[in-house]
Amino acid sequence: MSLTVLNHALADHIVTRLRDENTPPEQFRPLTRALTHILIAEATKNLPTRPRTIRTPLEEMEGRELDVEIVAVPVLRAGLGMLEPTLEMLPGAAVGYVGLERDEVTAEAHSYYCKLPNMAGKTAFLLDPMLATGGSAYRAAKSLYEAGAEKVILLCVVAAPQGIAKLEKAFPALQIVAAARDRDLNAKSFILPGLGDFGDRLYGTF
Repeated sequence: MSLTVLNHALADHIVTRLRDENTPPEQFRPLTRALTHILIAEATKNLPTRPRTIRTPLEEMEGRELDVEIVAVPVLRAGLGMLEPTLEMLPGAAVGYVGLERDEVTAEAHSYYCKLPNMAGKTAFLLDPMLATGGSAYRAAKSLYEAGAEKVILLCVVAAPQGIAKLEKAFPALQIVAAARDRDLNAKSFILPGLGDFGDRLYGTF
């Protein structure tokens, strides 16, 4: 498994704003959008490309285009905040959905919805902003691999060591691109320093 943590001044600035408890939903949403653009740029950096001959206004030239079929898969509901900016960057991507709900007592993730397109041989961008225990990401990634995904790349805002370790053990080929690697989890399995409940802050459901 590979882990990439963004090393980017603007990403650090945005993550700080997202962490700030005084950042309201109307600012939280565009900040999530901007950070997702940076995450996508990093996650696609080494994807395979193929040559394509085009004509500029001045002459013919050979450019490059992505040579991979991509499926964007947000984990409901927090991952929806990352979907639209992903499709802005990758307009040809198909979309699937995985619905997971965390039990507040056991911290275990339970699936309540899964709708995926044909995944055979495709690259899945799994959109899950918070990697805490790794339970939700594990279940989502397992669904994608079982559906035939050739590659799974998890995009998250913050990642805790426990979640990273769980995914590393379960899926050696999985790639993680995170904006920040956080310190730990508290007794209730919330990320420290974290940024609170991402979905609540995104949609104002406090």
